[in-house]
Amino acid sequence: MTGPAEVFDLVIVGSGGGSMCAALVARARGKSVLILEKTKFVGGTTSRSGGAMWMPNNHFMAEDGIADSVENAMTYLDNVVGTNIEATRGATRERRLAYVTEAPNMLKFLIGQGIKFHRYPYWPDYYDDRPGGLEQGRVVIADMFDINELGSKKHLLRPNYIPFPAGLEEVMQAPLIKRTWKGKFATVKIGLRMFTQKLRGKHFIGAGAALQGRMFKRSLEAGVDIRINAGVERLLTDDAGRVVGVAARVNGEIQSFSARDGVLINAGGFARNQRMRDRFQPGTRAEWSIVCEGDTGEMIEDMMRLGASVAQMDERVGVQLTLPPDDREIFPQVMPELAKPHSFIVDQSGQRYVREAQSYQDFVHDMVERDKTVPAIPSWLVMDSTYVSRYMVSENMPWSDIPQQWFDTGFIVKGDTLEDLAAACKMKPGQLTATAERFNGFVRKGRDEDFQRGDRAYDNFYGDPTNKPSPTLGLVEKGPFYAYQIVPGDIGTTGGVVTDEHARVLREDGTPIPGLYATGNSTASVMGRAYPGGGSCVGPSFLWGYVAAKHASEERPAERGSPQWRHPANA
Repeated sequence: MTGPAEVFDLVIVGSGGGSMCAALVARARGKSVLILEKTKFVGGTTSRSGGAMWMPNNHFMAEDGIADSVENAMTYLDNVVGTNIEATRGATRERRLAYVTEAPNMLKFLIGQGIKFHRYPYWPDYYDDRPGGLEQGRVVIADMFDINELGSKKHLLRPNYIPFPAGLEEVMQAPLIKRTWKGKFATVKIGLRMFTQKLRGKHFIGAGAALQGRMFKRSLEAGVDIRINAGVERLLTDDAGRVVGVAARVNGEIQSFSARDGVLINAGGFARNQRMRDRFQPGTRAEWSIVCEGDTGEMIEDMMRLGASVAQMDERVGVQLTLPPDDREIFPQVMPELAKPHSFIVDQSGQRYVREAQSYQDFVHDMVERDKTVPAIPSWLVMDSTYVSRYMVSENMPWSDIPQQWFDTGFIVKGDTLEDLAAACKMKPGQLTATAERFNGFVRKGRDEDFQRGDRAYDNFYGDPTNKPSPTLGLVEKGPFYAYQIVPGDIGTTGGVVTDEHARVLREDGTPIPGLYATGNSTASVMGRAYPGGGSCVGPSFLWGYVAAKHASEERPAERGSPQWRHPANA
């Protein structure tokens, strides 16, 4: 170990989600803060995400005349997350109440720090039809950000999956360029911005990168010490069992960092660790996750070494993915648009089994469950020619021809008739045609009687508003027909250490480990096994970082023992 320990008030492991939020809270209280990031980029998976935050009862809603309250949000969470706390120990009622109570306070704090947010104008809760659900939604996102404001540090921000200067709203509208004026207008705005930003010396970014870019800039201004290529290998304790620092490998050398007030773990889950996935989530694959490469779970295991209780380790935020054959440096898998009309999902026999337009979390749950009795991993998205001419096919935009390579490699399968398509996909003869006939019957009636696709506002959110009478139901009858495979991917694991309403890490007996806090996917999610709305990972990550920093800055231990500065390999 090189040299004596550097000393800070708060040491934060990981730079995603709530890390810089916690840092700003601590700096506002006069505390010194160190963020240790093991990769070469700042921002974590949050930076490459959509950057949405589910923020109930926020002041933007009130300004827009949308009624919400702590009671209403709690009613919704009770109906979505459920009350079986034994199965979802991260989602106790105390933690839910702390979340919905503190969320608007956290948002106002960040705005006071100069972080610019706005309400996403219409993003329904994923179960908007349940008590407490809101069709208008509770989503807040950051304004677009000029990355050039980071100056010499701009290359340190983790890139987003959106390679052009666009806000999240524009990205969601642009695929409808052939169908809506909003889609056309969004595309024109993006194009003009691409041209004019160069003339103005700007470089705009959106979504999660805009959120984390703004947080990064403000953190640097506030004097937060942020170090990259600094992977924490072990938590350090004193002889009383209090966490008093970390040992990290920095530039190949082990270095210790002392934390007066505590250590906050925000190092992600274990989505990129196949060994842990095999243990806790058998049958899932690391390559089916869209999280960044640093999401490998070692900090969860180290907290377990100290006696931390874990829960929900078999859970993740599932998302339907395709695996296009060509290489991608930033975002190797994409989420297809399953809610668009003129398409449906079938298992490997050719039978429909799922509500395509439901939340991605529920969709993946249903796919995994189906696969227990009928092969459904991967499943097939079946489309007719109307779909292909109007909407995205995997990540291919509707104004572009499908790449020939996709046909040559078998990523996209084509058939002149449904029977031809079924044969090419090795489905049961006659089954796909029967499925299409039954589905088309529901389309003509105007209601999906099997799976109720289109009954919720959220079902129609990703649909086509020009498709009447249903934005999500359309006939699958015009040949030729196309299909490609869908796998049950994820945007992160959501099991981890159990924390309380102060973000303290708990032991099995429910007592806190002194000096140790956690947030983000390192913890058992406050949303349990559900995903109430857009931003149900990023929002909690920020919120518990905010809560942890407040609590840590207020709690000072009366006495501490001698730090056990030991090399991780020998401890």
